[in-house]
Amino acid sequence: MQLQKVKDRHLANEFIRANVLMNAPNPHYIRPIDNEVNDVFDVQKNKQFKYGEATRWVLYNAQNQLIGRIAAYTSSKYVNKGDKLRMGMCGFFDCINDQQAANLLFDAAKNWLEGKGMQAMDGPVNFGERDKWWGLMVEGFDVEPMYGISFNPPYYKQLFETYGFQNFYNQYYYTLAAYGTLGEKYPERHARFAAKPDYAARHIQKDKLEKYAHDFAIIYNAAWAQHEGGKEITNEQAIKLFNKMKPIMDESIIWFAYYKEQPIGMWLNIPDLNQYFKYFDGKFGWWQKLRLLYLQKTKPARKMNGVAFGIVPKFQALGIDAFMIYSGALLVRKQGRYDGIEMGWGGDWNPRMLAIYKATGGQQSRRMITYRYNFDQTIPFERHPLVM
Repeated sequence: MQLQKVKDRHLANEFIRANVLMNAPNPHYIRPIDNEVNDVFDVQKNKQFKYGEATRWVLYNAQNQLIGRIAAYTSSKYVNKGDKLRMGMCGFFDCINDQQAANLLFDAAKNWLEGKGMQAMDGPVNFGERDKWWGLMVEGFDVEPMYGISFNPPYYKQLFETYGFQNFYNQYYYTLAAYGTLGEKYPERHARFAAKPDYAARHIQKDKLEKYAHDFAIIYNAAWAQHEGGKEITNEQAIKLFNKMKPIMDESIIWFAYYKEQPIGMWLNIPDLNQYFKYFDGKFGWWQKLRLLYLQKTKPARKMNGVAFGIVPKFQALGIDAFMIYSGALLVRKQGRYDGIEMGWGGDWNPRMLAIYKATGGQQSRRMITYRYNFDQTIPFERHPLVM
């Protein structure tokens, strides 16, 4: 077998092709947009290169057939609660069902990370935000992946665990039918807060996008930055994010909650882009962009993706989540544009978030695992601590 570091356009294309080859047998597979994968490894386009490095490899067999790929990265911004070791990362793993081949790929990532002073690696994860390509799918192979989600053959789990990776945490996704029955507490809590003039729940307006981006930053930094190694988001970053989302935004499915006009909760969803991208075979040039506009009008996505959810800690456990979600559900049902939602993943280290998902009446749709591998196997393995 021959391992090659990706250093040119041809091998970058091979890196993408490996994912297509390994997933081709599954009819539910939807090819990610090629440029979005390439951008992860573009120093000019991925801000993570300010804080670390990344490299990637492809693997060929003796007959020069492509049989695998992997990437490895470092980042000073990658911090999990309780970490005591210098953590590296690996991701974008694909491989034939052959442990020797998988070991070559994992060893490549391990050796490179050790050379950078790392003591362990988590994977498979993204060299970027946690809302894309994070974790190994171990349940959910029989449904189409939503946009940005990892998708892989079932045997990858054995390849990881035989090498020595251990379950750092589980990631759970839940789906909720638009016309299903929300938990019984939802209408009651909605009515209670709707009767209080100091509280409000409203969806965004695109002509006030900067205001909502500012509100998003306030809530995110209060509710989530503490779980992301102190990684706060600036107003400028939030505005950039919202402007990027604007072409595919549906105002009616992005909600905020307020107390005396101070932002205290957010529930962000977008139409599932994979309902369009599945026709594009990884390409997104000018023709595909025109076709996207056409499909949005003639064959709009019937499924929503959960992008972000959070409540400012001071207002958690009061029922603000039910107030906001039920407000959105009433409008979605009235408009009749969507059949359901697949909510963004919740880690098993965050039981409060999982409790919210379950309380909606949502059904678990898939499970992912983020693994950890300590390079020094004499160091005791520790799972991600609970965040309460």
